[in-house]
Amino acid sequence: MTIGTDTCVEPAALHHVSHNHLLDMSKPAEHDQASIDAIIVPTARPIAYLRKAITLAGELNCRLVALCSIRASAADVKREAAKAGVDFLAIDTDLVPDGVVPNFETSAMLRGVRFDRRTDTSFKRNLGLLLAKIAGWERIVFLDDDISVSRADDLRDAAGLLYSHAVVGLKNGGYPDNSVVCHAYREVGGPQDTFIGGGALAVGAVSFTSFFPNIYNEDWFFLLDDDRLRTTGVTGLAVQSPYDPFANDRRARSEELGDCLAEGIFSILDNGGRVQDADVVYWKGFIRKRRRFIENVLSRVEGVDGEPGEKGRMVAALKAARGRNLLIEPKLCVDYLAAWRADRDCWAKHLDDLGQKHTQGLAKALAELGVMYLSQGRLDQDVARFQAGLAGTVRQSLVVGADHRRMAPVPIAEPLVEPTGAHILDIHGEGHTVVISQAEEPLGGQDQSRADAEIPVIMVDLEMVDQGDSRQVLADFLLVGGSHPHVDTAEKQPC
Repeated sequence: MTIGTDTCVEPAALHHVSHNHLLDMSKPAEHDQASIDAIIVPTARPIAYLRKAITLAGELNCRLVALCSIRASAADVKREAAKAGVDFLAIDTDLVPDGVVPNFETSAMLRGVRFDRRTDTSFKRNLGLLLAKIAGWERIVFLDDDISVSRADDLRDAAGLLYSHAVVGLKNGGYPDNSVVCHAYREVGGPQDTFIGGGALAVGAVSFTSFFPNIYNEDWFFLLDDDRLRTTGVTGLAVQSPYDPFANDRRARSEELGDCLAEGIFSILDNGGRVQDADVVYWKGFIRKRRRFIENVLSRVEGVDGEPGEKGRMVAALKAARGRNLLIEPKLCVDYLAAWRADRDCWAKHLDDLGQKHTQGLAKALAELGVMYLSQGRLDQDVARFQAGLAGTVRQSLVVGADHRRMAPVPIAEPLVEPTGAHILDIHGEGHTVVISQAEEPLGGQDQSRADAEIPVIMVDLEMVDQGDSRQVLADFLLVGGSHPHVDTAEKQPC
């Protein structure tokens, strides 16, 4: 491969190896510790990965919010968190209805093209911010399911710093969390630093109006205000579990646009500039410099001795990143930042509208939004308020299993089943969850599948019925308000 004279350029001359001087490194005083309202975990792995966060929530006496998809499920969270005696709120995010989180312009402009990033981490983190706003929480912590925090006081310290900082990250004391390109640079001896990120981040209420775009380095964008870095502190220690950045070249491809954009913006901030300085002329020069950096690292990897298999994977990843970089145009970068600014305004308005509309607590708000969830323990005043709304007589309802066998009747609060009673549509899971329709008449010979039922439904977990009356069950464990049960979450509603 021919790289020309760029092989003589030191990579550090083409790339800022650290941005940590942008952070406030001041130490919190012991008396500055503060409580945390919730630990929010976007999780897609089996329940074993969540146990450290469950333990941490117990030590901090705060709520665990688990936002689940893929191999994670709200039902698994319920079992583990209830066993540990930890207050929790668990949501299967694939079932979140359209419009709860808006369809951002930054996502729409990349959808269906090679830069499309098909992950749900940003969606989950934005959902976490929305929950915090509606619940009136003041201090939350985002924690990834592959990151552990051994000292609960590190999070109390971070929460204390939120009195003077918009966000506070924990330093990473585990496996370095960098892009594939930066990992390769470190492997050939480059002095590559790490930066704080959304994997272990304390966030104050003042920053809930920022959002996570669906792009690599979405947490770096979250840390920005309109033109500069928010007041960002760092304290404590979080440990990132090891992973293989060179397992396949898809990772490098999916990261390149976000890495290029974020590194370009933070390079401006490093030099005392502002985000608005990133015009077409700037991006033309930066993209060229970024490409030279990738090519320089690639040439060094190809020139060093090493295990052939590992070296081959690094080369393949760097070539994938270079190939994707060739598709990045300066105008795309400018247009993306314009869309990001529009999305910031859209998100702030969305939260404000929700905050004004849903003033009766988190449980009631989630029911009205049609968000299904599992919870246990206190929802502060929310359970009491919701239960108050369920006051009324209780009547027996017809319960029919998936095989149409009669089961023990479940008492349902009268106001929820007017005018003539509730009727079971289906049994889900392993015979535990029933779907109760607010139908005016028994379904009779109608199709009893949820897909064909154009009526509001309420889901009740039968495992919990014997632990309290139906009003407690409906208030505390699983609510869904008037939404069609089959929801396509691929297309969120636009702002």
